[in-house]
Amino acid sequence: MEISETYDGQLCPIRKENSPTSGLLLFLVARGGIDQDRGCLIRFFAFINKFPHNQESTGDNMNTKRSLLLAMGSGIISSSLAQPTTSTPPKQKGPLVWLDMDQAELDASYDQSVYAPNIRQIQSRYASNSDITRSRLGNPKRFAYGPTPIEGLDVYLCDRPKAPINIFIHGGAWRSGLAKNFGFKAETFVNAGSHFVVPDFINAFESNGDLMPMIDQVRRSVAWVYKNASSFNGDPNKIFISGHSSGGHLAGVTLVTNWKKDYDLPMNIIKGGLLCSGMYDLKPVRLSARSSYVKFTDSMEDALSTQRHLEFLNAPIIVAHGSLETPDFQRQGRDFAKAVKDIGKPVDYIVGQNYNHFEMPETIANPYGILGKLVLKQMKLT
Repeated sequence: MEISETYDGQLCPIRKENSPTSGLLLFLVARGGIDQDRGCLIRFFAFINKFPHNQESTGDNMNTKRSLLLAMGSGIISSSLAQPTTSTPPKQKGPLVWLDMDQAELDASYDQSVYAPNIRQIQSRYASNSDITRSRLGNPKRFAYGPTPIEGLDVYLCDRPKAPINIFIHGGAWRSGLAKNFGFKAETFVNAGSHFVVPDFINAFESNGDLMPMIDQVRRSVAWVYKNASSFNGDPNKIFISGHSSGGHLAGVTLVTNWKKDYDLPMNIIKGGLLCSGMYDLKPVRLSARSSYVKFTDSMEDALSTQRHLEFLNAPIIVAHGSLETPDFQRQGRDFAKAVKDIGKPVDYIVGQNYNHFEMPETIANPYGILGKLVLKQMKLT
Protein backbone atom coordinates (compact mmCIF):
# COMPACT_ATOMS: atom_id res chain seq x y z
CA MET A 1 0.00 0.00 0.00
CA GLU A 2 1.24 3.51 -0.86
CA ILE A 3 0.71 6.68 1.16
CA SER A 4 1.08 9.99 -0.69
CA GLU A 5 1.00 13.66 0.33
CA THR A 6 0.61 16.84 -1.69
CA TYR A 7 2.98 19.66 -0.89
CA ASP A 8 3.17 22.91 -2.87
CA GLY A 9 1.17 21.29 -5.66
CA GLN A 10 3.45 18.22 -5.94
CA LEU A 11 2.36 14.72 -5.02
CA CYS A 12 5.14 13.07 -3.03
CA PRO A 13 4.79 9.28 -2.72
CA ILE A 14 5.70 7.64 0.55
CA ARG A 15 6.45 3.98 -0.01
CA LYS A 16 5.25 0.94 1.86
CA GLU A 17 3.62 1.39 5.27
CA ASN A 18 6.24 -0.76 6.94
CA SER A 19 9.13 1.25 5.52
CA PRO A 20 11.20 3.45 7.84
CA THR A 21 9.81 6.63 6.23
CA SER A 22 6.22 5.55 6.81
CA GLY A 23 7.01 4.62 10.37
CA LEU A 24 8.32 8.10 11.03
CA LEU A 25 5.24 9.68 9.44
CA LEU A 26 2.84 7.57 11.47
CA PHE A 27 4.75 8.40 14.64
CA LEU A 28 4.44 12.10 14.01
CA VAL A 29 0.74 11.79 13.15
CA ALA A 30 0.18 10.01 16.45
CA ARG A 31 2.19 12.71 18.22
CA GLY A 32 0.01 15.45 16.72
CA GLY A 33 3.10 17.16 15.30
CA ILE A 34 2.34 16.56 11.66
CA ASP A 35 0.73 19.96 11.12
CA GLN A 36 3.76 22.03 12.06
CA ASP A 37 6.25 19.56 10.54
CA ARG A 38 4.39 18.70 7.32
CA GLY A 39 6.57 20.86 5.05
CA CYS A 40 9.78 19.48 6.49
CA LEU A 41 8.52 15.91 6.29
CA ILE A 42 7.37 16.11 2.69
CA ARG A 43 10.60 17.68 1.48
CA PHE A 44 12.45 15.04 3.44
CA PHE A 45 10.47 12.17 1.95
CA ALA A 46 10.77 13.60 -1.57
CA PHE A 47 14.54 13.72 -1.14
CA ILE A 48 14.75 10.23 0.36
CA ASN A 49 12.62 8.81 -2.45
CA LYS A 50 15.34 9.72 -4.93
CA PHE A 51 17.12 6.67 -3.63
CA PRO A 52 16.20 3.22 -4.98
CA HIS A 53 13.47 1.42 -3.05
CA ASN A 54 13.50 -2.02 -4.61
CA GLN A 55 15.11 -4.99 -3.01
CA GLU A 56 18.00 -4.93 -5.54
CA SER A 57 19.30 -1.62 -4.21
CA THR A 58 22.95 -1.68 -3.31
CA GLY A 59 23.94 -1.91 0.28
CA ASP A 60 25.71 1.45 0.14
CA ASN A 61 22.59 3.18 -1.16
CA MET A 62 20.39 1.57 1.48
CA ASN A 63 22.81 2.42 4.27
CA THR A 64 23.04 6.02 3.05
CA LYS A 65 19.25 6.31 2.95
CA ARG A 66 18.82 4.89 6.42
CA SER A 67 21.55 7.10 7.83
CA LEU A 68 19.94 10.17 6.36
CA LEU A 69 16.55 9.07 7.64
CA LEU A 70 17.78 8.52 11.16
CA ALA A 71 19.70 11.79 11.26
CA MET A 72 16.95 14.01 9.91
CA GLY A 73 14.12 12.02 11.46
CA SER A 74 15.60 12.37 14.90
CA GLY A 75 15.81 16.12 14.38
CA ILE A 76 12.18 16.35 13.31
CA ILE A 77 10.99 14.23 16.20
CA SER A 78 13.03 16.29 18.66
CA SER A 79 11.53 19.47 17.22
CA SER A 80 8.01 18.04 17.53
CA LEU A 81 8.54 16.91 21.08
CA ALA A 82 10.09 20.20 22.03
CA GLN A 83 7.11 22.28 20.90
CA PRO A 84 5.91 24.20 23.94
CA THR A 85 2.27 23.72 24.91
CA THR A 86 0.32 26.88 25.56
CA SER A 87 -2.85 27.06 27.58
CA THR A 88 -5.00 29.98 28.60
CA PRO A 89 -4.94 30.36 32.36
CA PRO A 90 -8.37 29.98 33.94
CA LYS A 91 -10.20 33.25 34.45
CA GLN A 92 -10.29 34.34 38.05
CA LYS A 93 -13.90 34.76 39.17
CA GLY A 94 -14.62 37.98 40.98
CA PRO A 95 -17.05 38.60 43.83
CA LEU A 96 -20.59 37.46 43.13
CA VAL A 97 -22.90 40.27 42.06
CA TRP A 98 -26.06 38.45 40.99
CA LEU A 99 -26.83 34.77 41.68
CA ASP A 100 -23.70 32.86 40.61
CA MET A 101 -22.34 35.64 38.36
CA ASP A 102 -19.54 38.08 38.98
CA GLN A 103 -19.63 41.57 37.46
CA ALA A 104 -18.03 40.57 34.16
CA GLU A 105 -20.44 37.66 33.73
CA LEU A 106 -23.46 39.78 34.60
CA ASP A 107 -22.40 42.52 32.18
CA ALA A 108 -21.95 39.91 29.45
CA SER A 109 -25.39 38.50 30.22
CA TYR A 110 -26.93 41.89 29.39
CA ASP A 111 -24.73 42.52 26.35
CA GLN A 112 -26.31 40.68 23.42
CA SER A 113 -23.23 41.01 21.21
CA VAL A 114 -21.34 38.60 23.48
CA TYR A 115 -23.77 35.76 22.75
CA ALA A 116 -24.97 36.78 19.27
CA PRO A 117 -21.93 37.56 17.10
CA ASN A 118 -24.16 37.95 14.01
CA ILE A 119 -26.07 40.86 15.56
CA ARG A 120 -25.17 43.41 12.84
CA GLN A 121 -26.04 41.03 10.03
CA ILE A 122 -29.47 40.27 11.50
CA GLN A 123 -30.30 43.88 12.29
CA SER A 124 -29.42 44.81 8.71
CA ARG A 125 -31.72 42.01 7.60
CA TYR A 126 -34.55 43.48 9.71
CA ALA A 127 -34.21 46.72 7.76
CA SER A 128 -33.85 45.21 4.28
CA ASN A 129 -36.69 42.75 4.84
CA SER A 130 -38.87 45.61 6.05
CA ASP A 131 -38.17 47.40 2.77
CA ILE A 132 -39.15 44.26 0.86
CA THR A 133 -42.34 43.94 2.91
CA ARG A 134 -43.31 47.53 2.09
CA SER A 135 -42.67 46.86 -1.59
CA ARG A 136 -45.33 44.15 -1.42
CA LEU A 137 -47.84 45.64 1.02
CA GLY A 138 -47.34 49.31 0.31
CA ASN A 139 -46.28 51.92 2.84
CA PRO A 140 -48.03 51.90 6.21
CA LYS A 141 -50.32 54.71 7.25
CA ARG A 142 -48.69 57.04 9.75
CA PHE A 143 -50.64 58.42 12.68
CA ALA A 144 -49.61 60.69 15.54
CA TYR A 145 -50.49 59.48 19.02
CA GLY A 146 -48.91 62.44 20.80
CA PRO A 147 -47.56 65.98 20.32
CA THR A 148 -43.80 65.36 19.86
CA PRO A 149 -42.29 64.31 16.49
CA ILE A 150 -41.30 60.83 17.72
CA GLU A 151 -44.83 60.07 18.93
CA GLY A 152 -46.09 58.43 15.77
CA LEU A 153 -46.99 54.90 14.74
CA ASP A 154 -46.99 52.87 11.53
CA VAL A 155 -50.17 50.96 10.70
CA TYR A 156 -49.99 48.17 8.11
CA LEU A 157 -53.56 47.64 7.03
CA CYS A 158 -55.33 44.46 6.03
CA ASP A 159 -58.51 44.50 3.93
CA ARG A 160 -60.72 42.88 6.55
CA PRO A 161 -63.43 45.03 8.19
CA LYS A 162 -63.29 45.40 11.97
CA ALA A 163 -60.01 43.52 11.96
CA PRO A 164 -58.05 42.57 15.07
CA ILE A 165 -54.88 44.56 15.80
CA ASN A 166 -51.40 43.51 16.87
CA ILE A 167 -49.17 46.24 18.33
CA PHE A 168 -45.46 45.42 18.19
CA ILE A 169 -43.03 47.14 20.58
CA HIS A 170 -39.52 47.08 19.15
CA GLY A 171 -36.30 46.47 21.04
CA GLY A 172 -32.89 48.11 20.95
CA ALA A 173 -31.59 47.96 24.54
CA TRP A 174 -33.79 51.04 25.28
CA ARG A 175 -31.32 53.13 23.26
CA SER A 176 -32.03 52.53 19.58
CA GLY A 177 -34.58 51.34 17.03
CA LEU A 178 -37.15 52.83 14.67
CA ALA A 179 -40.58 51.54 13.73
CA LYS A 180 -39.73 51.44 10.02
CA ASN A 181 -37.11 48.70 10.58
CA PHE A 182 -39.61 46.32 12.16
CA GLY A 183 -42.17 46.21 9.39
CA PHE A 184 -40.83 42.86 8.19
CA LYS A 185 -43.28 41.04 10.48
CA ALA A 186 -46.32 42.79 8.98
CA GLU A 187 -47.16 40.22 6.31
CA THR A 188 -47.77 37.50 8.88
CA PHE A 189 -50.61 39.57 10.34
CA VAL A 190 -51.92 41.38 7.27
CA ASN A 191 -52.21 38.19 5.22
CA ALA A 192 -54.05 36.52 8.10
CA GLY A 193 -56.55 39.37 8.42
CA SER A 194 -55.06 41.62 11.12
CA HIS A 195 -53.73 45.16 11.19
CA PHE A 196 -50.12 45.48 12.36
CA VAL A 197 -49.03 48.55 14.34
CA VAL A 198 -45.48 49.62 15.26
CA PRO A 199 -45.08 52.76 17.40
CA ASP A 200 -42.00 54.94 17.65
CA PHE A 201 -40.95 56.23 21.06
CA ILE A 202 -38.15 58.07 22.79
CA ASN A 203 -34.90 56.29 23.69
CA ALA A 204 -32.85 56.37 26.88
CA PHE A 205 -30.29 58.84 25.52
CA GLU A 206 -33.02 61.27 24.52
CA SER A 207 -34.70 60.92 27.93
CA ASN A 208 -31.43 61.43 29.81
CA GLY A 209 -31.45 57.85 31.11
CA ASP A 210 -35.04 57.85 32.36
CA LEU A 211 -37.20 54.92 31.21
CA MET A 212 -40.44 56.42 32.52
CA PRO A 213 -41.06 58.71 29.51
CA MET A 214 -40.51 55.70 27.28
CA ILE A 215 -43.13 53.51 28.94
CA ASP A 216 -45.50 56.47 29.10
CA GLN A 217 -45.28 56.85 25.33
CA VAL A 218 -45.76 53.13 24.71
CA ARG A 219 -48.83 53.09 26.95
CA ARG A 220 -50.25 56.19 25.28
CA SER A 221 -49.73 54.61 21.85
CA VAL A 222 -51.80 51.60 22.96
CA ALA A 223 -54.47 53.87 24.41
CA TRP A 224 -54.57 55.81 21.12
CA VAL A 225 -55.06 52.57 19.14
CA TYR A 226 -57.93 51.57 21.44
CA LYS A 227 -59.64 54.95 21.09
CA ASN A 228 -59.03 55.33 17.34
CA ALA A 229 -59.22 51.76 16.01
CA SER A 230 -62.40 52.51 14.09
CA SER A 231 -60.57 55.23 12.10
CA PHE A 232 -58.60 52.52 10.29
CA ASN A 233 -61.29 49.83 10.37
CA GLY A 234 -59.88 48.04 13.41
CA ASP A 235 -61.68 46.37 16.28
CA PRO A 236 -60.87 48.03 19.65
CA ASN A 237 -62.02 44.87 21.42
CA LYS A 238 -59.38 42.75 19.69
CA ILE A 239 -56.09 44.44 20.53
CA PHE A 240 -53.03 42.28 21.14
CA ILE A 241 -49.49 43.34 22.01
CA SER A 242 -46.13 41.80 21.20
CA GLY A 243 -42.56 42.86 21.89
CA HIS A 244 -38.96 41.76 21.70
CA SER A 245 -35.93 42.38 23.94
CA SER A 246 -36.28 45.81 25.61
CA GLY A 247 -39.53 46.00 23.65
CA GLY A 248 -40.52 42.73 25.33
CA HIS A 249 -39.83 44.46 28.64
CA LEU A 250 -41.95 47.48 27.66
CA ALA A 251 -44.75 45.27 26.34
CA GLY A 252 -44.71 43.35 29.62
CA VAL A 253 -44.99 46.55 31.64
CA THR A 254 -47.83 47.69 29.36
CA LEU A 255 -49.68 44.45 30.08
CA VAL A 256 -49.74 45.25 33.81
CA THR A 257 -50.93 48.83 33.39
CA ASN A 258 -53.70 50.06 35.67
CA TRP A 259 -55.72 51.29 32.69
CA LYS A 260 -58.72 52.37 34.75
CA LYS A 261 -56.75 54.50 37.20
CA ASP A 262 -54.21 56.00 34.80
CA TYR A 263 -56.13 56.31 31.52
CA ASP A 264 -59.81 55.88 32.43
CA LEU A 265 -60.03 52.87 30.14
CA PRO A 266 -61.25 49.30 30.71
CA MET A 267 -58.72 47.13 32.50
CA ASN A 268 -58.80 44.51 29.77
CA ILE A 269 -58.14 46.58 26.64
CA ILE A 270 -55.32 44.16 25.70
CA LYS A 271 -56.58 40.68 24.90
CA GLY A 272 -53.28 38.82 24.70
CA GLY A 273 -49.52 39.27 24.62
CA LEU A 274 -46.37 37.77 23.11
CA LEU A 275 -43.24 38.62 25.11
CA CYS A 276 -40.06 37.50 23.37
CA SER A 277 -36.66 37.68 25.03
CA GLY A 278 -37.66 40.36 27.51
CA MET A 279 -36.71 41.42 31.03
CA TYR A 280 -39.34 41.17 33.74
CA ASP A 281 -37.44 42.16 36.89
CA LEU A 282 -34.97 45.02 36.63
CA LYS A 283 -32.86 44.29 39.69
CA PRO A 284 -30.10 42.37 37.85
CA VAL A 285 -30.29 44.80 34.91
CA ARG A 286 -29.69 47.67 37.32
CA LEU A 287 -26.59 45.88 38.61
CA SER A 288 -25.23 45.40 35.09
CA ALA A 289 -23.36 47.73 32.75
CA ARG A 290 -26.70 48.98 31.41
CA SER A 291 -26.76 51.27 34.43
CA SER A 292 -24.10 53.30 32.62
CA TYR A 293 -26.81 54.81 30.41
CA VAL A 294 -30.02 54.11 32.35
CA LYS A 295 -30.35 56.10 35.57
CA PHE A 296 -32.12 53.49 37.65
CA THR A 297 -33.83 54.47 40.87
CA ASP A 298 -35.65 52.30 43.40
CA SER A 299 -39.01 53.60 42.20
CA MET A 300 -38.17 53.03 38.52
CA GLU A 301 -36.90 49.51 39.21
CA ASP A 302 -40.09 48.62 41.05
CA ALA A 303 -42.56 50.32 38.71
CA LEU A 304 -41.02 48.77 35.60
CA SER A 305 -40.55 45.21 36.90
CA THR A 306 -43.53 43.40 35.39
CA GLN A 307 -43.09 40.36 37.61
CA ARG A 308 -43.86 42.48 40.69
CA HIS A 309 -47.28 43.61 39.39
CA LEU A 310 -48.95 40.45 38.13
CA GLU A 311 -52.20 41.36 39.88
CA PHE A 312 -52.82 43.70 36.92
CA LEU A 313 -52.20 41.06 34.26
CA ASN A 314 -55.56 40.51 32.57
CA ALA A 315 -54.67 38.62 29.38
CA PRO A 316 -53.12 35.29 28.38
CA ILE A 317 -49.48 35.61 27.38
CA ILE A 318 -46.76 33.76 25.51
CA VAL A 319 -43.27 34.04 27.00
CA ALA A 320 -40.48 33.00 24.66
CA HIS A 321 -36.70 33.09 24.25
CA GLY A 322 -34.03 31.27 22.26
CA SER A 323 -31.82 28.51 23.62
CA LEU A 324 -28.73 30.47 22.52
CA GLU A 325 -29.55 33.63 24.46
CA THR A 326 -27.55 34.94 27.38
CA PRO A 327 -27.92 33.02 30.65
CA ASP A 328 -29.84 35.73 32.48
CA PHE A 329 -32.18 36.52 29.60
CA GLN A 330 -33.11 32.84 29.59
CA ARG A 331 -33.55 32.87 33.37
CA GLN A 332 -35.70 36.01 33.18
CA GLY A 333 -38.13 34.32 30.78
CA ARG A 334 -38.16 31.06 32.69
CA ASP A 335 -38.75 32.69 36.09
CA PHE A 336 -41.38 35.06 34.78
CA ALA A 337 -43.40 32.32 33.08
CA LYS A 338 -43.27 30.27 36.29
CA ALA A 339 -44.42 33.25 38.38
CA VAL A 340 -47.42 33.78 36.08
CA LYS A 341 -48.27 30.09 36.14
CA ASP A 342 -47.92 29.91 39.93
CA ILE A 343 -50.69 32.48 40.43
CA GLY A 344 -52.98 30.60 38.07
CA LYS A 345 -52.90 32.94 35.08
CA PRO A 346 -52.63 31.58 31.52
CA VAL A 347 -49.14 31.47 30.07
CA ASP A 348 -47.32 29.47 27.39
CA TYR A 349 -43.54 29.20 27.83
CA ILE A 350 -41.59 28.58 24.62
CA VAL A 351 -37.87 27.97 24.06
CA GLY A 352 -36.70 28.24 20.46
CA GLN A 353 -34.01 25.61 20.09
CA ASN A 354 -30.84 26.85 18.37
CA TYR A 355 -32.06 30.45 18.04
CA ASN A 356 -30.20 33.40 19.48
CA HIS A 357 -31.64 36.67 20.77
CA PHE A 358 -31.97 38.34 17.38
CA GLU A 359 -33.08 35.31 15.41
CA MET A 360 -36.13 34.57 17.56
CA PRO A 361 -38.28 37.54 16.44
CA GLU A 362 -37.66 36.64 12.81
CA THR A 363 -39.86 33.60 13.40
CA ILE A 364 -42.80 35.99 13.82
CA ALA A 365 -42.38 36.95 10.17
CA ASN A 366 -43.22 33.40 9.12
CA PRO A 367 -46.81 32.22 9.74
CA TYR A 368 -45.37 28.72 10.17
CA GLY A 369 -42.46 29.88 12.34
CA ILE A 370 -42.23 29.17 16.05
CA LEU A 371 -43.71 32.50 17.11
CA GLY A 372 -45.68 33.36 13.97
CA LYS A 373 -47.80 30.26 14.37
CA LEU A 374 -48.33 30.85 18.10
CA VAL A 375 -49.29 34.52 17.85
CA LEU A 376 -51.81 33.85 15.06
CA LYS A 377 -53.30 31.09 17.17
CA GLN A 378 -53.52 33.45 20.14
CA MET A 379 -55.40 35.96 17.96
CA LYS A 380 -57.67 33.19 16.60
CA LEU A 381 -56.45 33.79 13.06
CA THR A 382 -55.61 30.19 12.21
